[in-house]
Amino acid sequence: MAATADAPTVVHGIDRMVRNVETGRFERSLSALTALGAITTAAEIFFEHDSASFGNKLMWIPVALGPIGAAAGIAGFFSKRMAKTALPLASAAIVANGFQGTYLHARGIAQKPGGWHNARYNIEMGPPLLAPLLVTMVGGMGLLAAVLRREK
Repeated sequence: MAATADAPTVVHGIDRMVRNVETGRFERSLSALTALGAITTAAEIFFEHDSASFGNKLMWIPVALGPIGAAAGIAGFFSKRMAKTALPLASAAIVANGFQGTYLHARGIAQKPGGWHNARYNIEMGPPLLAPLLVTMVGGMGLLAAVLRREK
């Protein structure tokens, strides 16, 4: 049925989601995705850092930030106020920790025998250089969610 001047077009399903993204109304969805990403990456980080026996106490920080980011994401999904306060705070902490992790992983590679002169081997066998940037992207999603408009 075609829309007339009297009856507006009703948008359903994927078309509604696309329209929300096009108009910058993606706050709730991106908050939920941030929660899911935070808990997933925290679990992965736990297993990876556990295999390294948590040799550096700073390895616990991204594991602890995961549930905080997840809680903030869930809160942001249900509350506009939390999406504008708690979510950006937790997300900023995750981003900062991701950059810190990238530095620490680069330092770990440098401390392996041969350091950066043996980069090909040390990057493969040492701490994963780019992995902390993945958690930084999760924090970035939370920061982006905080500046978007809320879906109707």
